[in-house]
Amino acid sequence: MGKALIIGCGGVASVTIHKCVQNSEVFEEICIASRTKSKCDDLKAKLDGGKTKITTAQVDANNVDELIALIEEVKPDIVMNLALPYQDLTIMDACLATKTHYLDTANYEPEDTAKFEYKWQWDYRERFEKAGITALLGSGFDPGVTGVFSAYALKHHFDEIEYIDILDCNGGDHGYPFATNFNPEINIREVSANGRYWENGKWIETEPMEIKRVYNFPEVGEKDMYLLYHEELESLAVNIPGIKRIRFFMTFGQSYLTHLKCLENVGMTSIEPIEYEGKQIIPLQFLKAVLPDPASLGPRTVGKTNIGCIFKGKKDGKEKTYYVYNVCDHQECYKEVGSQAISYTTGVPAMIGAMMIMNGTWSKPGVYNIEEFDPDPFMDALNKWGLPWQEDHNPELVDNEPVKKLDPEYVR
Repeated sequence: MGKALIIGCGGVASVTIHKCVQNSEVFEEICIASRTKSKCDDLKAKLDGGKTKITTAQVDANNVDELIALIEEVKPDIVMNLALPYQDLTIMDACLATKTHYLDTANYEPEDTAKFEYKWQWDYRERFEKAGITALLGSGFDPGVTGVFSAYALKHHFDEIEYIDILDCNGGDHGYPFATNFNPEINIREVSANGRYWENGKWIETEPMEIKRVYNFPEVGEKDMYLLYHEELESLAVNIPGIKRIRFFMTFGQSYLTHLKCLENVGMTSIEPIEYEGKQIIPLQFLKAVLPDPASLGPRTVGKTNIGCIFKGKKDGKEKTYYVYNVCDHQECYKEVGSQAISYTTGVPAMIGAMMIMNGTWSKPGVYNIEEFDPDPFMDALNKWGLPWQEDHNPELVDNEPVKKLDPEYVR
């Protein structure tokens, strides 16, 4: 049916590429491009021999001219940006110049500022519309599937959604005292930033890890979770009409928090350059270099993830609650595609989102967040391609009382 250019060759990209090869009816050809071509070649060697034709290329995703040249050479139907969020805008520029559909899994953030928001990419709306091409933003799990879940809940279960709590639980254990399950630089920037949530038409900011709840996750059990700011809050606050409050919680174990607090206290999570032996280095990038590569965690990670959304609102004039979630097993993911469940839950939706655009199921020029499309075909595809979802019509709700004091387990 078509050809995809996949930029990036890390853990998430590897899962997406495996899934594209499984879905060879849609992905007849793929080109894998990265700064380090040898990584692309290694993955091609593992997957060659199937129906999908695989090629590889070297590209600097920060260089618009290089990207344009590669797109013009490959002539893909879609560019799948599975590189770093710092590179979203250069890849979008190259897609505009070549009139090629675009997809990513995380919104843009400047490299020198720990601030991520959609405004930079939403500014491209008119240009993409005029070019007749689609940009699908945030086709991972969160953001991504959480937006699809929200659109699905609104379409089938509610007349009005008033409250959304997004819960991201990783019940996996990799055996290390401290390691991150995806890019350490992005992970630590996200976790050490101030928390924020949307309530009654405005943003309420919290200290990092200030608000803690305990939740009993299906198939995982009771876990501590903390309120973070996450990018889908921004788009859902705009795209779900009548929403009163939307929050995002992620689970963390005590060992992770203790190590993170120590690293912060000694300055290792800073993104401000410092001079060391006559060279400028960024502490967080050095820390990334000494931590275990997330791609290496797959064989040693056991346990399950549970990511989903709890909704509260009204249907036919009556109060209603609804919980939709996915449970993923780290070891099952590793057996199938050689990656742990964190990469799997992001990589599979990236393939599905690209498929929706390539086969014409989702077709409208412009820049869109995933919840702006019909959720039903995506929900069906989740069941087919390895992320089956479950429902609970009477879930345990996350309590609402405001907590305006730091969790004593995480005092800065």
